[in-house]
Amino acid sequence: MPYRIVPVTPFEQNCTLLWCAETLEAAVVDPGGDLDRIRAAVTAAGVTLKQILLTHAHIDHAGGVAELAAAEHLPIVGPHPGDQFWIDGLGQQARHFGFRPSQPFTPDRWLGQGDKIQVGKLALEVRHCPGHTPGHVVFFVPAEKLAIVGDVLFAGSIGRTDFPGGNFETLVASIREQLFTLGDEVKFIPGHGPMSTIGEERRSNPFVADPNYG
Repeated sequence: MPYRIVPVTPFEQNCTLLWCAETLEAAVVDPGGDLDRIRAAVTAAGVTLKQILLTHAHIDHAGGVAELAAAEHLPIVGPHPGDQFWIDGLGQQARHFGFRPSQPFTPDRWLGQGDKIQVGKLALEVRHCPGHTPGHVVFFVPAEKLAIVGDVLFAGSIGRTDFPGGNFETLVASIREQLFTLGDEVKFIPGHGPMSTIGEERRSNPFVADPNYG
């Protein structure tokens, strides 16, 4: 499965463009801003953008969603309904963090645990992973052993839990029950920073390492 990571916003959020190699149909995950940069990546890849996928509704992940969806006539898929509060507050989030104005939106499809998404002939599975936000979801591509995990898990760290609706214990449970069960060999794209593998985080992540690993 081809993909490109496009850092966007002053927070250097890892927006991901992924596509089906056979049909060249593509999805963009978490278009938080810098839409010209995202469009340039779509053009360079020679793909057709068909949908927007959203892990959660913090401004650096969701700030460009409404504008991109309207301009390109794209459906918005995700996150889980638990993030309605964050979607409703996108304008306030933008002002607070000094982002461009951002509008709330209504997803064309809310997501929940076990849902399936098609990008061309590529199949994605949805894992509901609350803790960073109540409605955070993760996208897993079993055929490629790749996950796009937003702000749940990072290389050597985990997502913040001090925002409204965050909960440390819930986040740790999400990581151990929903991500660590994917398999050690699975690579993941986090919302910020470098990629890692599930096995590496099980072994060495100071927040969630498995003491019985190996």
